[in-house]
Amino acid sequence: MDTNQYLEMFLEESKEHLQACNEQLLELEKNPDDLSIVNEIFRAAHTLKGMSATMGYEDIANLTHKMENVLDAIRNSKIGVTSEILDVVFESSDALEEMVLDIEGGGTGKKDVGGLVTMLNQIEAGESPTAEIPAAEAAPARTGALVYDDFEQTVITQSIDQGFHAYELDVTLRDDCLLKAARVFMVFEILEKAGEVIKTNPNVEQLENEEFDNRFTVVLITKEDAADIKAKVEKVSELETAEIHHVQLKRAENESAAAVEAPAKEEIPNPPADSAPAEKPVKKADDKAEASSRRSGSSHSANKTIRVNIDRLDVLMNLFEELVIDRGRLQSIAAELQNAELNETTERMTRISGDLQNIILNMRMVPVETVFNRFPKMVRQLARDLDKKINLEIIGAETELDRTVIDEIGDPLVHLIRNALDHGIESPAERLAKGKPEEGTVTLRSYHSGNHVFIELEDDGAGVNRERVLRKAIERGIVSEDAADMLTDKQVAELILSSGFSTAEKLTDVSGRGVGLDVVKSTIESLGGHISIDSKEGEGSLFQVQLPLTLSIISVMLVEMQKEVFAVPLSSIIETAIIHKDDILNAHNQRVIDFRGKIVPLVDLREIFQTGLPDGEEEYKSVVIVRKGENLAALVVDSFIGQQEIVLKSLGNYLQSVFALSGATILGNGQVALIVDCNALIR
Repeated sequence: MDTNQYLEMFLEESKEHLQACNEQLLELEKNPDDLSIVNEIFRAAHTLKGMSATMGYEDIANLTHKMENVLDAIRNSKIGVTSEILDVVFESSDALEEMVLDIEGGGTGKKDVGGLVTMLNQIEAGESPTAEIPAAEAAPARTGALVYDDFEQTVITQSIDQGFHAYELDVTLRDDCLLKAARVFMVFEILEKAGEVIKTNPNVEQLENEEFDNRFTVVLITKEDAADIKAKVEKVSELETAEIHHVQLKRAENESAAAVEAPAKEEIPNPPADSAPAEKPVKKADDKAEASSRRSGSSHSANKTIRVNIDRLDVLMNLFEELVIDRGRLQSIAAELQNAELNETTERMTRISGDLQNIILNMRMVPVETVFNRFPKMVRQLARDLDKKINLEIIGAETELDRTVIDEIGDPLVHLIRNALDHGIESPAERLAKGKPEEGTVTLRSYHSGNHVFIELEDDGAGVNRERVLRKAIERGIVSEDAADMLTDKQVAELILSSGFSTAEKLTDVSGRGVGLDVVKSTIESLGGHISIDSKEGEGSLFQVQLPLTLSIISVMLVEMQKEVFAVPLSSIIETAIIHKDDILNAHNQRVIDFRGKIVPLVDLREIFQTGLPDGEEEYKSVVIVRKGENLAALVVDSFIGQQEIVLKSLGNYLQSVFALSGATILGNGQVALIVDCNALIR
């Protein structure tokens, strides 16, 4: 069977099931007596095992099967849930994830999981898991083992009920066999005349491509005797051996898969009082799992959703961006010609393309949950490594964000969380000494506000120590001693985002924060967002990340300076104004204006971009009030052109360091307009 066409679906669903496993394992750790959670984990593992076996990924199927045995023992109350057992199961889940990612990267999905299998066997046998077991001990036991999924088990069972035989035929070719695929074909020709081949190991495609050593196994359903089959197959030349034996039907019926090392079960020192009752819950749970799976399947069909490759959406987005540029061109032509019919058509096209734009952007929106999901397990492991007690709260995981932003935001958040856990939250003893609860709380929060998404990470840890941060900042020349006294607590806290704080490891002794946070800042700013910090020493810190909803099409205010057109993002603009020259004041050698009771610095874009100043003093100036967080600035321009939606184009690798410009766009008349980066203008 050619399984390549199902590979993408296999990868997506495997990730979902692994995620479900991880989430439920965390729940199980909190509620070890709730066996319904075990059933949920069992269901996800069972499905993953069947899928991977069907696709020919035996290592995944084998390891998942061992996890199932442990889960089965837990739900049958043979063993209790402990952190040590969950550590091994989590480790197994990590190994499964690695194998799935390996397959996604073009690998074979193979991994030496002998040590994990041994530990899972020990847990199932009621022993304490020991990690020092050599992997080589378990490896031979897996060799040649076949795993049967539910469908294959059903086929085998029903065939035997109808009087057929089910054989496993192990064929070994001679070392000097030149045309292995041809010999495989000849064996198959004989077997298919005798009955029906329901499974091979390796799979048929690998056999055809000679992607195996010298040995392969075929599972045959037939009415012929084993001796006759063996005699026919052995007539094929260049065969070393052909061994045939019955499929062990009892194992296929009573267990989820046949690839079980039977001796491992026989060696259990204290077998349960009676094994018969143990089979009932398994079957019952399987029935429940199947029923739930059916319910889940019917639910999916009711939603009528499809999976679409993100690359296709990118192509669609690129085409739409071109359409937006042409729409601008058409609007420009219509404005020049002043033709009523053309104007009407252009307006209609603008409305429709606007709706189309919303639909496409919504298609690219992904819940931020896809990023947040990885953190509970990471926090659990980090807390154990650091010997701290930490409770992670996630709020607003359903908030949606553009896929391109989602792909980039994961690593910065990992960095922030690691910092919060490693240096923000104190040890249980320190917290008790400070009168805090023994368990620290880290809250990960996400929400929409305007055209932005905010992601906040709040902890109730030690906070940023102002004196230590300032001392280090002065030592490293990031801030002068005179300027240090003028800084607010917020400005001091944000000093840890400076690049100077990212190089020395000793900085963890300073404030507990700072190592590598400049990377977080630069990544977030490269996405068009920005990060701010609020911290109170002894009470905790709040890291706030502001991100744009999308990166490709943005609304801007077009402004003109000496016949050059620039674009100022609407998301940064508070309002536009015309001010008289007498309204301009001076404070600390800086020109400022009084904007509704707040002193706002005046920034002349004509000076910044050297477009040239007008001759003589202007009576009135056009200004655009922009903001970055709580800070404001008034940008002086020649004139306003109007609001427009534009397609943001990168300046390319050669112009990345250009000051205060984040990109460019092509206007309807073909003119290129540069996009002003307001965040760079406001400090």
